[in-house]
Amino acid sequence: MRHLTIPLRTLLCLLALGLGASLAQAQQDPAPVKKAIDSWLKIQTKGLPGQVSYEIGGLDPGNQLAPCNSFDVSRPQGAQGWGRINVLVRCLNEAGWRVYVPVHIRVKADYLISARPIAQGQVVVEDDLATQLGDLSELPSNILTEFAGAVGKAAATSIPAGRPLRSDMLKAMMVVRQGQTVRVISRGPGFAVTNEGRALNNAVEGQVAQVRLGNGQVISGIAKAGGTVEVGY
Repeated sequence: MRHLTIPLRTLLCLLALGLGASLAQAQQDPAPVKKAIDSWLKIQTKGLPGQVSYEIGGLDPGNQLAPCNSFDVSRPQGAQGWGRINVLVRCLNEAGWRVYVPVHIRVKADYLISARPIAQGQVVVEDDLATQLGDLSELPSNILTEFAGAVGKAAATSIPAGRPLRSDMLKAMMVVRQGQTVRVISRGPGFAVTNEGRALNNAVEGQVAQVRLGNGQVISGIAKAGGTVEVGY
């Protein structure tokens, strides 16, 4: 009986070819992953202001991920709504891998700028503001895009004309001060009762204010403009 002898070099080449073919079969096709991210982004960017466009980074064509045909796409906790982010893609079948894919979301929209110099402590009115068109992804994440986010607030520092406005450049006005006599409006189904009391803490509009009524009772309500505290029942 004759034995077939295969040279070692030939054997190693055959093993390498077999391993290469096996790895090629095991690779995840980048196209369905990109399609899943695209579908997710179309939903996620619907509520963004202005004109939205995005670029999706691709998987390495030479990746070693096992093939998958079902995916879950999510945004990492704390990631902002636009700019450069990494989305998490999870394989939902038995492969079970997880991978981050870079995405660049651009939002071309109007944002607020100061139309004229605003002094520190000055209460902002609509005439102090103007809008400018730009790419929000290139601006700070706390840039203001709505007049309601600035009007009625006070400048935390002096702001020169033409400066893009961020939320940290303004502060809410105090509407209730500790020791102040405030009007308390208690509302419920079919009734509204007005009373007076003394505020026990400072509060900006929308914050909780505690009030001691004339009979000594302490109640909590929502601070409103004009030294009013509303209590709901």
